[in-house]
Amino acid sequence: MEEWKYWLGLNFVPGVGDVGSKNLISRFQNPKAVFEASIKALEGVEGIGEKAAQSIKNFSDWERVDSEIQNLKRLGFKLVSIIGRDYPKNLSKIYYPPSILYLHGEICASDELAIAIVGTRAADRYGRLVADNLASELASMGITIVSGMARGIDSAAHAAALKSGGRTIAVLGSGLDVIYPPENKNLYNQISEHGAVISEFPLGSDPDAVNFPKRNRIISGLALGVVVIQAPEKSGALITASFALEQNREVFAVPGNIGSRLSCGTNALIKGGAKLVASVEDIVSEIDAFRRLKPIESAVVIGPILERLNEDEKRVFSTLGNEPIHIDDIITQSGFESGRVLSTLLSLELEGLITQLPGKMFRLSRF
Repeated sequence: MEEWKYWLGLNFVPGVGDVGSKNLISRFQNPKAVFEASIKALEGVEGIGEKAAQSIKNFSDWERVDSEIQNLKRLGFKLVSIIGRDYPKNLSKIYYPPSILYLHGEICASDELAIAIVGTRAADRYGRLVADNLASELASMGITIVSGMARGIDSAAHAAALKSGGRTIAVLGSGLDVIYPPENKNLYNQISEHGAVISEFPLGSDPDAVNFPKRNRIISGLALGVVVIQAPEKSGALITASFALEQNREVFAVPGNIGSRLSCGTNALIKGGAKLVASVEDIVSEIDAFRRLKPIESAVVIGPILERLNEDEKRVFSTLGNEPIHIDDIITQSGFESGRVLSTLLSLELEGLITQLPGKMFRLSRF
């Protein structure tokens, strides 16, 4: 707890920032030594000018620090410092990592094999199904799924990882005790039990808009790559992709309907050089650490998809596979009349679940 005191104190000093904290720790080895250093020694650290040095020497809000420690104990949360053994290795390698992380759950060595899956909060059915499919398959391979626990794509990715028995990490844009969105309370609890929920913001911090760009650099920093599924032209997911490029991470995007605003951002990423994702193999093949993992037997996880379809869609969908099948065979196998089958096929195609080929042939989409 004594160690936490000085880490929190340094975090609360105004004007120091992530880069300044990183350089101070590099110079003085620990935060207590930072507070004990002279003004001259502090000013000799890159990024620490006279004003920041004075702020460190004049810092006196230890009552706030003590209150934060008591609340951490009460809530069962932990602090992880950048020099601690539990600090995520991937994150420690970015240019300006947070000096401390508030943690609910556990960070494991296996979390170095991580992929971030992000996208719009206003995801449609297709976007959620793709997120479910990709996250399920990747998590079943032992890859940790990282996201921001927002509505839409983020929540779908976390839930799919959990359902597959995998690990997932949520990065909040609020204090660890402020669950946002509030309807994700159960998801938050499940993630903390089967992975980790983390934040760099002090307890009680509201989910203010200015917090999310900072949060996004952590999402990309924790992972070896970022997959964007559905993103309008101006989207936080695109900010995460931008951070990934700065951090020398792989950037992937799932293509979408050119007439949909939800596809503007992802299609632009692909046009700009992001790797197009048509299947999980497109992700695995691009990241060396993933290639050693157990191969995927199927590009489509059928169970999670069937749960979301109506009865007609389930029956028609179940007649399809990766190999093309003729409309007449679908009619025969489903037992439906042709008009009913055609209507259902159109619905499935609009959802992006199946693909029509020349000659009235159909097969499952490989997304």
